[in-house]
Amino acid sequence: MQPQIPLTRDLVLIGGGHTHALVLRMWGMRPVPGVRLTLINPLPTAAYSGMLPGHIAGHYAREELQIDLVRLARHAGARLILGRATGIDREARRVIVEGRPPVAYDIASIDIGITSEMPALQGFAEHAVPAKPLDAFADRWEAFVRRVEAGEVHPAVAVIGGGVAGVELALAARHRLGDGAGIAVIERKEALTALGRGARRALRAHLDRGQVVLIEQSAAVGVSADGVALADGRTIPADFVIGTAVARAQGWLGTTGLALQGGFVTVDPTLRSVTDPAVFAAGDIAHLAHAPRPKAGVFAVRQAPILLHNLTVALTGTGRMHSYRPQRDYLKLISTGFKGAVADKWGLPLDGAWLWRWKDRIDRKFMAKFHDLPQMAASPLPAIVAEGVREALAGGKPLCGGCGAKVAQADLHAALAGLPQPTRADILSGPGDDAAILAHGKGHQLITTDHVRAFTEDPYLLTKITAVHAMGDIWSMGARPQAALAQVILPRMSPHMQAETLREIMAASAAVFGAEGADIVGGHTSLGAELTVGFTVTGLAANRPVTQAGAEPGDWLILTKPIGTGVILAAEMARGAPGDVVAAALASMARPQGAAARILAPEAHAMTDVTGFGLAGHLMAMMDASGTAARISLGHVPVLAGAEALSAQGHGSTLLPGNRAAMARMFLTEGPCADLLFDPQTAGGLLAAVPAHAALDVIRRLRDAGERPAIIGEVNEGPPFLTVED
Repeated sequence: MQPQIPLTRDLVLIGGGHTHALVLRMWGMRPVPGVRLTLINPLPTAAYSGMLPGHIAGHYAREELQIDLVRLARHAGARLILGRATGIDREARRVIVEGRPPVAYDIASIDIGITSEMPALQGFAEHAVPAKPLDAFADRWEAFVRRVEAGEVHPAVAVIGGGVAGVELALAARHRLGDGAGIAVIERKEALTALGRGARRALRAHLDRGQVVLIEQSAAVGVSADGVALADGRTIPADFVIGTAVARAQGWLGTTGLALQGGFVTVDPTLRSVTDPAVFAAGDIAHLAHAPRPKAGVFAVRQAPILLHNLTVALTGTGRMHSYRPQRDYLKLISTGFKGAVADKWGLPLDGAWLWRWKDRIDRKFMAKFHDLPQMAASPLPAIVAEGVREALAGGKPLCGGCGAKVAQADLHAALAGLPQPTRADILSGPGDDAAILAHGKGHQLITTDHVRAFTEDPYLLTKITAVHAMGDIWSMGARPQAALAQVILPRMSPHMQAETLREIMAASAAVFGAEGADIVGGHTSLGAELTVGFTVTGLAANRPVTQAGAEPGDWLILTKPIGTGVILAAEMARGAPGDVVAAALASMARPQGAAARILAPEAHAMTDVTGFGLAGHLMAMMDASGTAARISLGHVPVLAGAEALSAQGHGSTLLPGNRAAMARMFLTEGPCADLLFDPQTAGGLLAAVPAHAALDVIRRLRDAGERPAIIGEVNEGPPFLTVED
């Protein structure tokens, strides 16, 4: 049996720029054994700059220019941390990330892009939009276009900066907004000086034909709700102001002690910081000390193979580093709003629709690298395997993480059926309840345990979600969490990496349990095949705990979280879930339910949390315990964005068939949305049966507390049965 290769080195990529995106793609095809790869980026997607003007003009949908970093990280086997880096502690070799513990690195690389913010320009922050970062700019632009279409604002745009980017965006905005638009470009010196004469002449002609006003030799001195104030006293009316005049680095780089040039990280020909050999930089954020170049995507793309090679050398200690030698000139293809473009290289201008088609092919070919990630072949089975192995692996679906990795409900019930009832007088519950109820003075103590097989490579986020998940049984019974013991299985790794990983896990544990007034009091760790985190939790209830029994006919059923985490996680494992859908699901899972429980428990006749057996399974368990039936409206069941579409595409958890098989006593119409009723939930919401007269007030108080509850149905008389209406 081949031994598991231990993790011994941490490579952290700070930022999801074009260079890092290409490194991740190449890494996924040939990873370095023993390296844990981490990507830190604030958003689950990154916009491709080459297609942004086409998007502004309306030629490309947003998804066409988005690099999905969630899918890319899965392809590369990397952990993706959705957070904003704000510093580097080079002595401790840790990256400071907003809102979470620092992330350890042995080798780090920076590719965080640049910003076009102009903080020194009065009113810019309040009334203007920098063209970079690209994602934020695209969001603000689309919101402005919608307001123009609704007649709320005028189609008046001013662009501060008469370089290539400013003119290109102005022409794109002119095309998108139509003939009635008022577009102006403001340049404090002369426009388009980075281009040859012919290209400048062609672009000026396009500005004239589009009736775009070009204002030169006049600086912007302020921005207001009315437009842009100029140094000569004029005001250029605008309802949308774009800043392209500057290229600035993020300020936190100045706190790192790295050598900088104009705020950008100074690197040598190997793309390594001239200050610290453990830190690399690439793309727009890097200053090439040996060969300074303007900020352009072509350099970022061509740096990728050099950066990958040199990172590998730094991580393995083998081989020689390569030098990056940028070309002196490069082809510039500048779109002209409509489907045309101007080319500039060696001072030779070209203009026409055929250039747009050429540019379009180049851009689409680049994006295809990320939209069509190569599928790596699975290791073949040996020629001789035990009977049933091939059938068990039929379909090739990997084992799910989270609650999707649980044993099916029917098998679990069969195993529990043989357990004897408790004989101790201080044990007040039997097998099958959400948590064990123990006599505790004049009140009650609850104890429960749960663990989660990793569905994300980020131990901090996994721990947060697992802690919320483990407290679900305590909350659902109306108790307050008291103490927790952690059980952690780490993949085999070096002692230093073990310590750093456990540091993140315990920080997350302390934060989530501490917010609920509970303490982490110990636990157990071991090494195994993969990361698993679990908790044993105790809780205290002054009054009789709320159980699954007690629902009464006429009660309304309240659900506090949308469903769909199982199908989203399964699709993400198959690289089929959009990054923003995954990010929203993870955020939902990480949201605690303590406040919701404290509102529901005093009113609820019965309550449970929705986890591995799905909404239908847990509701049916409540009906069995209460001796009642239930009716729910499928249209009122909240569903996470994207979950129904992924279900319709055939994605589903490995536990889904078992959950469906256990639900014979129900009536429903088949369909992708109905399938979500059986979808196993990780850290799902609370499901409560509340008297009808109190339900609306409970909903109001839940919403005031920041929850998003829904009334999904009611409890009926009759033997346990579930009816689902469309």
